[in-house]
Amino acid sequence: MRGSDTAAVAVSVTDAFDHHAASYDRLVGANPGYHRHLRISARRLGLPSGGSGLRVLDLGCGTGASTAALARVLPRAEIIGVDASAGMLAAARAKRWPARVRFVHARAEELSAADIDGPADAVLAAYLLRNCPEPDTALAAMRALLRPGGRIVLHEYSVADSAAARAVWSLVCWSIIIPLGRAVTGRADLYRYLWRSVLDFDGAAALRARLRAAGLDSVRTAPMPGWQHGIVHTFTGRVPDAAAAPRGGA
Repeated sequence: MRGSDTAAVAVSVTDAFDHHAASYDRLVGANPGYHRHLRISARRLGLPSGGSGLRVLDLGCGTGASTAALARVLPRAEIIGVDASAGMLAAARAKRWPARVRFVHARAEELSAADIDGPADAVLAAYLLRNCPEPDTALAAMRALLRPGGRIVLHEYSVADSAAARAVWSLVCWSIIIPLGRAVTGRADLYRYLWRSVLDFDGAAALRARLRAAGLDSVRTAPMPGWQHGIVHTFTGRVPDAAAAPRGGA
């Protein structure tokens, strides 16, 4: 994809999230297990209990659902939510947070360690990579934000490897998600995009290959329970200990 095309896609998706920010929490709250599944992926970061002294990034934090999952699982970690959508970020900031939680308005691909006061110990990216016009660029940026030994968790849809998962996903989208989105917001564009983007995204094997190509090791996939089994997964990876010296900050 050419640079101008990539930028146009990124702006279009961001604008759609801006428009739907006010109703987003109501819609995801109707998804059984949505918040519990985010907490499962937060725990799969495998960080020390409580997260004391650690800096954890929530990339693509949206309205803060994944930030809340991290705050609950890691009650003593510094947590930084990052999102490109000003509307979604405003909804997140309007909620009550402990002092150790803060937010940054930026695209994940453009974030640097200097923007967050130094390298991070871990990254959680929930439903983000599929929305990035250049997933490999986004993964490289995530890796660059981490200390050696840092961990990445992608909480993401992936149905390409399973005909059954694709069929269930399409059925749920056209019978529940898209009609509900239209009823609540008056528009269904974001939810039709959600349906198609999931079908077009990597299968689990291809996404693991992306993580390895980005220089991560200990790459694994773990499933979610409930109706999203085989549809939503946790993908984990780790920056090798000798990858690079930490870049500034504590």
